[in-house]
Amino acid sequence: MSDYTYLDSSGKRYHTWNGALRDEFGGKLFKVPIDGGFDCPNRDGTVAHGGCTFCSVSGSGDMIVAPHDPLPQQFYKEIDQMHQKWPGVAQYIVYFQNFTNTHAPVEVIRERFEQVVNLPGVVGLSIGTRPDCLPDEVVDYLAELNERLYLWVELGLQTTFEQTSTLINRAHSYDTYLEGVAKLRSHGIRVCTHLINGLPGETYDMMVENVRRTIHDADIQGIKLHLLHLMRNTRMIRDYHEGRLQLLSKETYVSLICDQLELIPQDIIIHRLTGDAPWDSLIGPMWSLQKWEVLNAIDRELEKRESFQGKFYQKKEDTHYATHGLNL
Repeated sequence: MSDYTYLDSSGKRYHTWNGALRDEFGGKLFKVPIDGGFDCPNRDGTVAHGGCTFCSVSGSGDMIVAPHDPLPQQFYKEIDQMHQKWPGVAQYIVYFQNFTNTHAPVEVIRERFEQVVNLPGVVGLSIGTRPDCLPDEVVDYLAELNERLYLWVELGLQTTFEQTSTLINRAHSYDTYLEGVAKLRSHGIRVCTHLINGLPGETYDMMVENVRRTIHDADIQGIKLHLLHLMRNTRMIRDYHEGRLQLLSKETYVSLICDQLELIPQDIIIHRLTGDAPWDSLIGPMWSLQKWEVLNAIDRELEKRESFQGKFYQKKEDTHYATHGLNL
């Protein structure tokens, strides 16, 4: 482990979000999810209708405690629940989680964000959005926020393959994502990219390639790797019943995550390696409900391999990877 920089007190062999926040702020923080009341351009007809085929009716906000309450009340209800487990935490990052939180005129965005940035203990914002919803005036406001507090913009990419993007009705291109990252980074704004493992039609090699492209093609500071959750009342159920979607096994997922981590440079923060889904809406994989068992299995696999994040990372100009017949 002498080559591994970010081994923290928990013994993780990757650069954890929790460890990064402790380094930044000197202690544990809560990331507090709230519903900002935004829509999605992939639902309201701006770019498409129906949304991404994997997306639930809440737009990834299924776990928010009180999504219909005013924003400050949502914040207080969330932290009250969190304090039951960790009563001593007093610093918070507000997470605008579901749907597309820059899909509105900048005046609307400003009015909603400003409701929470000065609440007691708030030290940062994390803003989930799409790369096609970053007009200049919105990016300018984000740059202003970036000067005032700790800011992350979480960009949904999900896949780098255009054929997959079309199949899941993503309604933006990979080039649009690259342009969005470049706009944010021109202002020094931290970017975390979301990828989903297990999308219809994607092979193991394609999922590894998604990570390889993401880290080589754009200047990102964080990454979220999600397992695909097949949810009730989503359009992706048709892919499942018609044989275009095979749910990943736990063993395959753990191996895949470790292969992906080995390619990611150590300075990139790993915000997440799996995800949460409400048990009563989840069709599968059901093993994903045991989140800590999955994370522990990843730790064991890395230890078994004597491996860690970035073990096989190479800078792009030094890389000569085989493509395994991928459509690159």
